[in-house]
Amino acid sequence: MDSLVEGNHTAVTEFILLGLTQDPVLRVILFIIILGIYLVTLSGNLCTILLIRVSTQLHHPMYFFLSHLAFADMVFSSSVTPNMLVNFLTDKNMISYHGCAIQLGTAVFFGAVECFLLAAMAYDRFVAICNPLLYSTKMSTQVCVQLLVVAYIGGCLNASSFSISFFSLVFCGSNRVNHFFCDFAPLREVACFEDRVFILLTTFTAAFILAVTVIVIAISYIYILITILKMRSTEGRQKAFSTCTSHLTAVTLFYGTITFIYVMPRSSYSTDQNKVISVFYMVVIPMLNPLIYSLRNNEIKGALKRVLGRKMFS
Repeated sequence: MDSLVEGNHTAVTEFILLGLTQDPVLRVILFIIILGIYLVTLSGNLCTILLIRVSTQLHHPMYFFLSHLAFADMVFSSSVTPNMLVNFLTDKNMISYHGCAIQLGTAVFFGAVECFLLAAMAYDRFVAICNPLLYSTKMSTQVCVQLLVVAYIGGCLNASSFSISFFSLVFCGSNRVNHFFCDFAPLREVACFEDRVFILLTTFTAAFILAVTVIVIAISYIYILITILKMRSTEGRQKAFSTCTSHLTAVTLFYGTITFIYVMPRSSYSTDQNKVISVFYMVVIPMLNPLIYSLRNNEIKGALKRVLGRKMFS
């Protein structure tokens, strides 16, 4: 049963996700590619978490946040990727009304958490480079836990606002969502009624989280750049900048795709382009983050060599 009759309206109780493509050959190819990406995402982020846990050399604030970023990436990708893989193998990918709400809530929750974690990591680099003598005080265990709590509270607020807005939408017609997951914009397109107050609440919450985290990241790196330019030693400049390159790369990828999907006017890109960028944002970036930090970070590479060395000679 797709729907239940309520009064003069037909209330939708499940949705059909149209996915990325209807071409059967392309669906098989995409299934193999995205399954491979997803397996790398899970293994890469899980290895990052385990490496940080077992290596005492990585028990620093930056890696504390990185381990939580890896966890957020795993759940963020898992909220949509398994369902997308099923979509490639079935003619009709059905998702229940409440299942859609859970998928949307999980995605926006961990998306917001990732924003706050990237901001916390930028602040950590700011303190390490600009105030190294006060680093142990300003980035104490208590401060790190407080920043982590703020990240998860921010995620809860974002998920709550989107969930309230989702349940305020009235679906009484088509249940065909032109996307591979329950994103909010495609859901609004098939709704026959929406409460403008709740929509504004969702827009405000998401915009506030983006604005606050972008400002923290921008200010942190402005001060970092000023401090690096004041350094007389070329070697000191290179060392200071090298500690930021991994984080800067992750920030650029993450906020670049967010800007394209949620900030740019819809008229500037098509629905198909939105789907492709969403795949990059929700599937590819969670795979790239552990690779970025492991390939460009000497401390992580050193810790990995030590752990592997102990395993080989134990």
